[in-house]
Amino acid sequence: MTQSLRILIVDDQQRSRQSMKALIGAWYPDAEVREAANGDEAINRVVEFQPDLVLMDVRMPKMDGLEGLMQIKAVWRQTRVIILSMYPDYEAEALAIGADAFVSKSDPPEKLREALAGVIGEKN
Repeated sequence: MTQSLRILIVDDQQRSRQSMKALIGAWYPDAEVREAANGDEAINRVVEFQPDLVLMDVRMPKMDGLEGLMQIKAVWRQTRVIILSMYPDYEAEALAIGADAFVSKSDPPEKLREALAGVIGEKN
């Protein structure tokens, strides 16, 4: 890959963002990773950063992840979005409105790794 992968992590819980950042750093050491704490911040970061991939929680203050997903996909269709949630009930809705993948936060890290690889088109 000639250009490093740009990833935006969006979650209102700092511990969740840091955990995901550590995993991504282990899997993609050259990736540039930035963070946002809610959907409003996510939109601003997407404008500034133009990430290749957004990992977004559903339940957040100010703007939830589903609204953030819709706004991102409305303007930046090429940006891949993986929705993360403790609530699997959101999966069908997230995929229907444009999420590229859905991962439950209760799944083992390998599920997130598989989703990332699938969404960015990585070959195993």
